[in-house]
Amino acid sequence: MAEHTSSSITIEAAPADVMGVIADFARYPDWTGEVKEAEVLKTDDQGRAEQVRLVMDAGAIKDDQTLAYTWTGAHEVSWTLVKSQMLRSLDGSYVLKPAAGGATEVTYLLTVDVKIPMLGMIKRKAEKVIIDRALAGLKKRVESGEK
Repeated sequence: MAEHTSSSITIEAAPADVMGVIADFARYPDWTGEVKEAEVLKTDDQGRAEQVRLVMDAGAIKDDQTLAYTWTGAHEVSWTLVKSQMLRSLDGSYVLKPAAGGATEVTYLLTVDVKIPMLGMIKRKAEKVIIDRALAGLKKRVESGEK
């Protein structure tokens, strides 16, 4: 089984507000550095995204990928790769836990397997950069009050 990379951050907002930003894929280009386009292809009976196409530009890695999302309750969303030009597999999740003072602890887990050969240490470092940037962008977006 592939190793995963994870990191956590505390956001000064309620879990529902944090999940609202996570679930708003159309706005990803506004707050994530790597996502240039996001298009919801399919939704579930509650209107949540089930399949999303993302156009990514992370410097050396540019990709057009489709991800399938699974929503578990109000505090967890996970995704897996449907198709990609650059990746063999991608699995990730956001897990939200209420924290003191109405804040939310957000944990992001990510496992990526690229089609091109890459040393494990370099791949994990890249995963860590992706996670840390995403969490910092999420925190800034949620705490700014923008929807």
